[in-house]
Amino acid sequence: MQERQSIGGRTATLRYSPGCTATVQRRGQCAKAPGRAPCLCRDYHPNLKAQKIRLHLARSYSTPLRSKFDVSALRINGEIKSVDADPDMPVLWVLRDLLDMTGAKYGCGIGMCGACTVLIDGEPVRSCSVSVGETANSEITTIEGMDDDLARIVKAAWLETSALQCGYCQPGQIMTAIALLRKTPQPSDAEIKTAMDPILCRCGTYPRIRAAIKLASERL
Repeated sequence: MQERQSIGGRTATLRYSPGCTATVQRRGQCAKAPGRAPCLCRDYHPNLKAQKIRLHLARSYSTPLRSKFDVSALRINGEIKSVDADPDMPVLWVLRDLLDMTGAKYGCGIGMCGACTVLIDGEPVRSCSVSVGETANSEITTIEGMDDDLARIVKAAWLETSALQCGYCQPGQIMTAIALLRKTPQPSDAEIKTAMDPILCRCGTYPRIRAAIKLASERL
């Protein structure tokens, strides 16, 4: 099945495998449609909005998206990093596969879980769902680069409250918490919940995470 959708100002053909209930595999490849355009598996993700599906998940475009030049340099954690990347490559793969910066984690690949969260120009962004070409003139900050006073306060609060359990989602949790506290140094419980709810924790340590943020805010 095919569906025409307008995403990010461009029209793309989104393809779905009939009856598919598989998760979207790494790099957007559906397990039930190997070698084909990726199935976006709406049966599995009933709440997934078409406008949230990034263009790199659709392989058939009505307009060309590739730029003439690959991305050759990025500003990451205050440094210029040389890369050789297709402009449509997700930031997460550039970080993990090309630069060996593995702090941002691969969770779902469709921007829903938040494990891959980094800061782009100070805003928390799902790095699996943003192409590197969109960030060529931006400042990218990963968990590896978080070493200022605020970051140290947040990390200390995380340890004191035992906020982490398996730890897999914690880079995304910490990056989101830091972004929140930079904008709102003393957030209310409701503001913390609103900011942190989109970041999924399979271990269910949400109360401890919120307690860590409250503790950090008291020390700012």
